[in-house]
Amino acid sequence: MNEKILEIVKKVREAKKRNFKQTFDLAINLKGLDLKKSENKIKSEITLPHGLGKAAKIGLIVDMLIPKAKELENIVLIKKDEVEELGRNKKLAKKFAKECKSFVAEAPLMPLVGKFLGQVLAVRNKMPTPIPPTLQDLKPVIQKRLNIVKIALKDSPVIHLPVGSEEMKDEHIAENIETTINSVTGILPKGRDNIKNFYLKLTMGKGVKFNL
Repeated sequence: MNEKILEIVKKVREAKKRNFKQTFDLAINLKGLDLKKSENKIKSEITLPHGLGKAAKIGLIVDMLIPKAKELENIVLIKKDEVEELGRNKKLAKKFAKECKSFVAEAPLMPLVGKFLGQVLAVRNKMPTPIPPTLQDLKPVIQKRLNIVKIALKDSPVIHLPVGSEEMKDEHIAENIETTINSVTGILPKGRDNIKNFYLKLTMGKGVKFNL
């Protein structure tokens, strides 16, 4: 484990306490990338070794899998007949998009989701991962999505992503951050040379700048 990252996590945790569980947010500021070139508009997924803590939720859009879905934790269940209604209520759709870190949907429902929720989810890089409606066990799928964070580099040379929550151990958050930095470094054209610096903060806290 990188001891410097662990020190930064401990320092950030000293921020003023709030009456809700805050998220540790990491910003990776980049340099030397021409974002007008399509090959530099990076999209990827990172699997965090310790997930994001209990606060994370996965949006589950299903029809045939409703009985199995009702047995799960850490989900927001959206039934097939609710998709169109949700799509017509943009305020509620945005609320769901904010509440859920990612979405999973039965594959046959993807056209319906795209039609009514695509406008809200696509811009947030949260279009659902399709799954077969005959899937026997949903738990591994949900657990995998809970541990995954998405990154999307578009017009601004900075990557923002959550790396943990307050109830997690400092060591686990530090390992999530180290994994994230290594993963991002691996997909950048010039690796670490494309990274300017990092900022780590709690949801309502002040960012702490650091370099490695």
